[in-house]
Amino acid sequence: MMEYSGIQQEVRALAHRKNAVILAHNYQRGEVQEVADYVGDSLGLSKKAAQSDADIIIFCGVDFMAETAHILAPERKVILPEIRASCPMAGMVDPDGLRGLKGRFPAASVVTYVNSSAEVKALSDICCTSANAPKIVASIPEGKEIIFTPDRNLGAWVSELTGRKLILWEGFCPTHDLIQLEDIAAAREAHPAAKIVVHPECRPEVTAQADAVESTSGMIRFCREDEASEYIIGTESGMIYRLAMDIPEKSFYPATPAAVCPNMKLTTLPKVLRALEDEQPVITVPEDIREKAFAAVQRMVEIG
Repeated sequence: MMEYSGIQQEVRALAHRKNAVILAHNYQRGEVQEVADYVGDSLGLSKKAAQSDADIIIFCGVDFMAETAHILAPERKVILPEIRASCPMAGMVDPDGLRGLKGRFPAASVVTYVNSSAEVKALSDICCTSANAPKIVASIPEGKEIIFTPDRNLGAWVSELTGRKLILWEGFCPTHDLIQLEDIAAAREAHPAAKIVVHPECRPEVTAQADAVESTSGMIRFCREDEASEYIIGTESGMIYRLAMDIPEKSFYPATPAAVCPNMKLTTLPKVLRALEDEQPVITVPEDIREKAFAAVQRMVEIG
């Protein structure tokens, strides 16, 4: 990382002068994680944004994350260093399509993963994260229909855990969907002493093979507290860097080196520096949409 140290110093100095906070998702490049004030999952970082007294929020992630930061902290300037950094799964559910599904199931509650656009959140009754999705679904009265969007894999996992039948939107994370049973088998053969920890965005047949199914924040907690010393990690490759930094005494291996999100990797240190210098591009959400999306996120927070 030595070749990045000069730019990192520039970024930190400029962020200090401008009273900016730098947030980086766990899937970001290692050198971007290093320069951040906080590294974490999308909702955790958005909460940091809301709690911060910074004037500027530099969100190193993808578009829906910056939108969520604006939803929770509308008075702050939220900047996404790479405007092309989008989330394919969030793009798989469109507002008109969701309105149509709601029209077919008018009595259903709509539970939406935070990996979604502000418009889709605004059409939802409550949001969830990969960590609290089972609890959110379980909070809805028995017998009430539930539309779960946009991730079919997360929804299938939640359905199995809670015993609730869900109307699943057919979206998915292309990066997590790359992880196959064959990858798990090969990784297990290469590292027979390692435990397998995968994200619930993985395919159901992959989560069924895991020792633990965890959100990114849950992976850190599980691997820190568990007695094993080696882990096969089934999520985007950037998480290996985060785990190695947080728990250096243990070893971590990717379930497959193919699990790389190209959108997450679009953000580079020079782009972070330029975003700070120009204070662009700014991410905003129309106020009428923001208020409705905030209500769905707030209901989730109230449940926990």
